[in-house]
Amino acid sequence: MKKDQLYSELNYVNATRASRTKYATIILDNINLIEPLMELVFSEDKKIAPRASWIFEFAFKEDHSIILPHLDYFVSNLSTLKLDSATRPCAKVVDILMDLYYKKKHPNVIKYLTQHHKEKITEACFDWLIRDEKVAVKAYSMNSLYLLGMEFDWIHPELKTIIERDYHTQSAGFKAKSRHILKWMSKLKS
Repeated sequence: MKKDQLYSELNYVNATRASRTKYATIILDNINLIEPLMELVFSEDKKIAPRASWIFEFAFKEDHSIILPHLDYFVSNLSTLKLDSATRPCAKVVDILMDLYYKKKHPNVIKYLTQHHKEKITEACFDWLIRDEKVAVKAYSMNSLYLLGMEFDWIHPELKTIIERDYHTQSAGFKAKSRHILKWMSKLKS
């Protein structure tokens, strides 16, 4: 399957778990489709980019290693995401990636994830947090920044400032995640 065929197939993807799983399996069975899929994720095609993002997220959850050869491309393009429905799956991938790196200490993720990658991820997460994004994107961003802040001292104070500044104007979901993040950060201090 080539990029144009993949593009056509994505027209048949819908938001159901069965559909996303079906197409993620196709990607995992044809690993050469990862690069064209990622290109579609970061395209500005309002119909295809979200569908490509859903598939990418599902494939990534199934096999974390698929992203490793493409980390440069992935993290370099995070800041280009404009569509809410494409940003959420990518923010989730970032959240899982940070969890694999900082909590699970996954050896392959540690091997591939560079300082530059972490800087670009930090930048994207802060952008998502201050932009008008849906609560899921903000929650994944807060979680990723919390984990990154265990390595980079300056992140937690900045994260705390943003949370406290925005707390009263945000949704109940944002407030709930914020309380957890603030609690975790205060435990780290003590």
